[in-house]
Amino acid sequence: MYSFKNDYSEGAHPRIIETLLRTNLEQCEGYGKDTYCEEAEKLIKNKINNDSVNIHFISGGTQTNLIAISAFLRPHEGVISANTGHIFVNEAGSIEATGHKVIPVDVVDGKLRREDILSVLSKFTNEHVVKPKLVYISNSTEIGTIYKQSELEELSKVCRENKLLLFMDGARLGSALSCRENDLTLENISKLTDAFYIGGTKNGALLGEALVICNKDLKEDFRYHLKQKGAMLAKGRLLGIQFIELFKDNLFFEIGKHENDMADLLRDGISNLGYEFLVDSPSNQIFPIFDNYIIRELEKSYGFNIWEKINKEKTSIRLVTSFATKKETCLEFIKALSELTK
Repeated sequence: MYSFKNDYSEGAHPRIIETLLRTNLEQCEGYGKDTYCEEAEKLIKNKINNDSVNIHFISGGTQTNLIAISAFLRPHEGVISANTGHIFVNEAGSIEATGHKVIPVDVVDGKLRREDILSVLSKFTNEHVVKPKLVYISNSTEIGTIYKQSELEELSKVCRENKLLLFMDGARLGSALSCRENDLTLENISKLTDAFYIGGTKNGALLGEALVICNKDLKEDFRYHLKQKGAMLAKGRLLGIQFIELFKDNLFFEIGKHENDMADLLRDGISNLGYEFLVDSPSNQIFPIFDNYIIRELEKSYGFNIWEKINKEKTSIRLVTSFATKKETCLEFIKALSELTK
């Protein structure tokens, strides 16, 4: 049984494991004040080409989202999100639990646009409802689509025109920035958003996300929020070491490219067999549509997520590739599908 359920089934890239083992008995300062976290911050700032940002290492994506959003907002302020957004669908009400309403917008491709923001603002206009203050997006999105530079520029402009904060969930940013269709850079993102994070957990690390705060007004006292929400790791070095390995060269992007290359193998093979997809997703998440009997047969050898029922006979599934996915495994899946295809 091989699992295509997610990009964090395996442990970590061998280079990260090797470095964690080699440095295991070194003594370090705690709570993210160690030399490894400091070095990782410098490397990321260099990649972003922006020394003015603040960087905080946090263990996971949901924790990063809830701490950042709750820290950035006042009690009466809410968050605009696509109806497929992770904070709306898959985080057990974590944002609402901190006292902030998530305002969902129906979208067809996982992405928010200027008109979506303006539509929400036109409906939330007085003190009897929450005040929209932050726009939440993810790149790649929950359905594998990515933002192009022009799209992010448009969102950034409408947010600044309306005094809204723009926050990007980058859990799968490595895959997004490594897509052939991508024209964004980390530097672009740091200039166009108020804050974003660089995902390690789903891009070859054991765990960890690097939150980048770009807006100077959001930086003050952020470590207090980390501590209060239980996110200030005593052994913060474990996160710093991993991000050094990811960013001391191009490993972060090499992993993203590998994930995408393996997804391309699956996508092309499935397409060549005549199957359609729920959405055109260029990243490491793909959503093919199969007959239900084919899904039942594939489930005997492969793990994957059932995503959306199309009709009585057909269903969309989600296949996700990781840093450890092998070409041979993808080809074997295509072969198995081919044998089931009439």
